[in-house]
Amino acid sequence: MTDTYCYLQLRGDGRDSAALKAALSDAAGTWRQAGITIWGVWEGLFGIASNELIVVAAASGERPEKDFSDVLDGRAISIRDSLLLAPTVRPEGTAPCREPGLYVFRFFEVATADVAEVAELSRQAWETFENADNSQSEPQGLFRPFDQSIDSGRMLLVTWYDGLESWQTSRAPDPAAVENFKRRRALTRGTLALATRLITPFA
Repeated sequence: MTDTYCYLQLRGDGRDSAALKAALSDAAGTWRQAGITIWGVWEGLFGIASNELIVVAAASGERPEKDFSDVLDGRAISIRDSLLLAPTVRPEGTAPCREPGLYVFRFFEVATADVAEVAELSRQAWETFENADNSQSEPQGLFRPFDQSIDSGRMLLVTWYDGLESWQTSRAPDPAAVENFKRRRALTRGTLALATRLITPFA
């Protein structure tokens, strides 16, 4: 059975995220009652406004997007972006992210027919990418659009790094991974990356 994930980029009132965190903490209780867990909540480092947060919520089985978004109605929260997603090669299960550090959210515009190949190319490349001697990194999740009837959509890769130095080092991966990443890039129609910091624990 495929788990359902929902990516939400949220904005709150005010100049910082304090009011948004409070409203989201309240909404999290309603999610839990509905069998939805928070995979992670992230603050922006680059590319995200100071009054915004990224939330990824997860639930077992097939769930509509309204199960995730409706709970936010009537609160001091606006949804800037959302995606209903399914996991590919990672993660296995819906256990929350825990490791402090840098998390990069990278979106790929991919034809639905190419999703499986993108996932397999990534899996193979990670065998050397995340075991490099000169950096610490670990892909946390690679997600596809939940709706597979569409011609194309955004995949999402979430990768943990212990810091910006490891991210910079990872720009020159092991030669064994380079060809896979080149092929993956050839299958994508564009990318967008956001740099974030995990808020943990979030209550």
